[in-house]
Amino acid sequence: MTFEPLIQSVVSISIPIVFYCLPVLLFVAAWKLLRYYTRAKYLGETEFVLLEIKIPKTLMKTPQAMELALNALHQGWDGDNFYKIWFLGQARAWSSLELVSIGGEVHFYIWAQKFFKNLIEAQFYAQYPEIEIHEVEDYVHNVPYDLPGSDWKLWGAEFKLSKADAYPIKTYVNYGLDKISSDSESDAWRTDPITAVLEYLGSMKPGEQLWIQIPVQAAKDRFHKPGTWWGKQGWKDEGKALIEKIMQRDKKGGEDESLGLTILSPGERKVVEDIERSLAKPGFDCGLRALYLAKPELYHPNRVVSTLGIFKQYNAADSNGFKTAFTTSDKYPWSAFWRGYSLAKFKAVFFNNYRQRAFFYPPYVGAQFTLSAEELATIYHFPGSAAMTPTLGKIESKRAEPPANLPI
Repeated sequence: MTFEPLIQSVVSISIPIVFYCLPVLLFVAAWKLLRYYTRAKYLGETEFVLLEIKIPKTLMKTPQAMELALNALHQGWDGDNFYKIWFLGQARAWSSLELVSIGGEVHFYIWAQKFFKNLIEAQFYAQYPEIEIHEVEDYVHNVPYDLPGSDWKLWGAEFKLSKADAYPIKTYVNYGLDKISSDSESDAWRTDPITAVLEYLGSMKPGEQLWIQIPVQAAKDRFHKPGTWWGKQGWKDEGKALIEKIMQRDKKGGEDESLGLTILSPGERKVVEDIERSLAKPGFDCGLRALYLAKPELYHPNRVVSTLGIFKQYNAADSNGFKTAFTTSDKYPWSAFWRGYSLAKFKAVFFNNYRQRAFFYPPYVGAQFTLSAEELATIYHFPGSAAMTPTLGKIESKRAEPPANLPI
């Protein structure tokens, strides 16, 4: 039996396919390279600033004030027109909310395009007249982790949601922090979930640093639209579909089977109410990552376990919560090779992505999830008087009002 006729048949079929498909594949590859180049050029020419926010010793504001202030970061503009988007690389703006401990000194930062600096200051001063906002040098350049001869040790992790984005995490409303109590020392203020995060940041010793970064961007339509090949829909559409699914799942027939009665348990009713409240607010595509740095003699492995646990107070068993997407200390030493890196290279890439705030565009696109403004304000807001972290950067006296000459 000879295979020559079969081989000749396969070759005769393959050559035309390759002949016609190769130009298409080359065009797609060239188009992607052009998009990558123009996007990188546009972002490289964009100026960014790092703003540090100092808060007064006493700040009687609910996290709802932060929810309103964060509207300054909800920028849904993608570009002027098709040409500028596809050929000049214009892209939707993104920012980064950061909680940083440097040797136990805790800082609130916002990294954003310089173009939005005045808007951010105006929004934050409107909600928090007592704070001070300063443009500062970027702290990420003070640790030479990726330079030759550096002996810094690094551990990092990126987090994601445990369920579909439409399920909300446990928010400040669930903690009863949506109303100001007449008693500033009430139990409600002491249950602020961010207090535990700040206390942990403040526990860092000299020579240790812990950085928490929350990249944020106005939510896009990035979910597959059922019934289409390439159609996209937003997180609110998914949320509405989820509510419908929960309601339909528990629909019971009455005496007249044409009339359905929806019977929900108290827990299910609460989940539906939380989802509906979340969908009524602006949405942000987000990321969440943490980075622990220390000199070899000061590096404490127990910090890894503690850092993985500081976000658990935002988890709700019947709704949503955070879990690790990956860490730089995978279970097996060869895990990093699955990503095409040695473990040392993997850590260097992770460090560089953090430093560049790369998350939504190449060279790194992270595992995004969507949070409502309420959820985002829960994991990033200024604490009330219950936060007694001694190393939290606070101003000595209240500012009576924001600067009169603040540019708007």
